Amino acid sequence: MAGNDGVGTKVKIAIDHDRHDAIGIDLVAMCANDLIVQGAEPLFFLDYFATGKLDNGVAERVIAGIAEGCKIAGCALIGGETAEMPGMYAPGDYDLAGFCVGAVERGEQLTGDRVAPGHVLLGLVSSGVHSNGYSLVRRLAADKMWKMDRPALFDPDRLLIDYLTEPTRIYVKSLLPVIRSGQIDALAHITGGGLLENVPRVLPVGAHAVIDADSWELPRLMAFLQAQGNIEPGEMARTFNTGIGMVLAVTPDKVAGVTAALELAGETVFRIGEIVAGEKGCTVKGSAETWSAREAWEAVHNA
Repeated sequence: MAGNDGVGTKVKIAIDHDRHDAIGIDLVAMCANDLIVQGAEPLFFLDYFATGKLDNGVAERVIAGIAEGCKIAGCALIGGETAEMPGMYAPGDYDLAGFCVGAVERGEQLTGDRVAPGHVLLGLVSSGVHSNGYSLVRRLAADKMWKMDRPALFDPDRLLIDYLTEPTRIYVKSLLPVIRSGQIDALAHITGGGLLENVPRVLPVGAHAVIDADSWELPRLMAFLQAQGNIEPGEMARTFNTGIGMVLAVTPDKVAGVTAALELAGETVFRIGEIVAGEKGCTVKGSAETWSAREAWEAVHNA
């Protein structure tokens, strides 16, 4: 199996603020996490670095991040391509893409076909915004004139730019043993489209995910973004990961064992919802005050 991806406009944040060291981890994460949701172990990775005029110092920092991402994901960085294209990019700009190949035993792929009403949904916490939603982040930064190099309003001990460039969490090493034990029936990587649009992708016809936003606390960074953009809860569930980077579907009898194994591997796990009978899709709902709502709310996406 293969996965290929980029990191979107998060690259622009890295370029504008000289934060080139971790953007390569994001690149690997987007590909490796897309493989693990199919039950595949990432084996090797290739990168593509395109720029107008090569800055060796910047390129070295980016590639070092890619190498670190591969180490975290347990795959080999076997090569890549660097392209200089004068006139295509503004001075200092570059773009990244990656390609990862993984393997899974025939018949052991995670397709979601085993998911049915009664399955429990578990959420693994994210490490920040990950790599989606940055077009909105950058627009808010410009409109609100954020001081990126100053402490975040919600955390005096850490710079805002550090929060916004936190690399995407790579879930491969913690998930792989649990997948191989046969305890997980489906996995959804929460990328663009948020919980609402990503969870239905791994559900069969007749299965509807119901996610309770009361079951975990919206991270301070997400609450900050919501307040700055005056974003409704339902739109948060469609735009950002809202603190959940990976969703698992497991049978009720497997919940305790899977949770214990993943917590032992360093993950933070929340029981966030269930599968019910209905149109293939996802509903995210919350009580009044959850995600700053004035009243009880729900957002629905039917695939």
